[in-house]
Amino acid sequence: MRAVVLRTLGDPEVLRVEEVPDPRPDAGEAIVRLRAAALNHRDVWIRTGRYAGITLPIILGSDGAGEVVEIGPGVDAAWRGREVVIDPTLNWGGDERVQGPAFQILGLPRDGTYAELVKVPADALHDRPRSLSWEEAAAVPLASVTAYRAIATRAQVQPGETVVVTGIGGGVATCALLIGRRLGATVYVTSGSEAKLESARRHGAAGGVNHHDPDWPKAFIDRIGGRPDVVIDGAGGETFDKALDLVKPGGRVVSYGATLGPVQNLEVRRIFWKQLNVLGSTMGNRRDFAAMLQLYADGLRPVVDTVLPLESASQAHRRMEEGKQFGKIVLTI
Repeated sequence: MRAVVLRTLGDPEVLRVEEVPDPRPDAGEAIVRLRAAALNHRDVWIRTGRYAGITLPIILGSDGAGEVVEIGPGVDAAWRGREVVIDPTLNWGGDERVQGPAFQILGLPRDGTYAELVKVPADALHDRPRSLSWEEAAAVPLASVTAYRAIATRAQVQPGETVVVTGIGGGVATCALLIGRRLGATVYVTSGSEAKLESARRHGAAGGVNHHDPDWPKAFIDRIGGRPDVVIDGAGGETFDKALDLVKPGGRVVSYGATLGPVQNLEVRRIFWKQLNVLGSTMGNRRDFAAMLQLYADGLRPVVDTVLPLESASQAHRRMEEGKQFGKIVLTI
């Protein structure tokens, strides 16, 4: 099969298509012939050596959709020939509240979806929502399950609440906007790009502020006439610190990432004095994924930024590194 194999860390140009042996299914596994795959920032962090547990060579990619072409022993034969979306969460464990010690994400250490074929556990297979194209289906998994768990499972957002999503434009943040709206919340966003703020409004955001303004929480409060119930943040750093200022007393701040690094000089007093609920969230369990996918089966559609062929994986990584995207970057296979 053809696959993009990462053999050395470095610039996007290290991503090259090669011929590699086809995978073979073991017991409980299936082989999916991929029609599309999608990028995540995780792929860029692995390629540049900023991720734990990197082993080379590796085929990157956590998101994919395609057709089941082969199954291993113990797998229901009804899966053969089905059109599927792959849940990239592997080995969550027996406690739905938190992932266990064997938890993995497809695309490291197990070879991922930048390939014509991928081997996955059969319990990671879900039927493709018929309303979604192959490119849209591939755009859903990692970002949407992360957003769903942050908003629905951890923050337990209710209809009529006000939610702020930081860093709109990235995959998870964009999915958080869509899912928050579908759950009946009023969603505001932040970005350093006026063009992305405008795009967010076209996709249902009630408004937004530029987080390059050093006092953007005050700008939010002035604009909406109060403080939000929930802040969903994947930036960390100073942005997370300001989220604690922004959210209302008794509110919830959910952290699903830290692209800006650690928080410097965190003032803990704001957490206890405002009676805040500070919640961590990573990926999602099988129940989260099924509930999220049902939203798309019921008519929700992901935002696809760019579609490129598998051979243009380096170009796709370059676009993600430059932060130009609004929504998901997809590779067709």
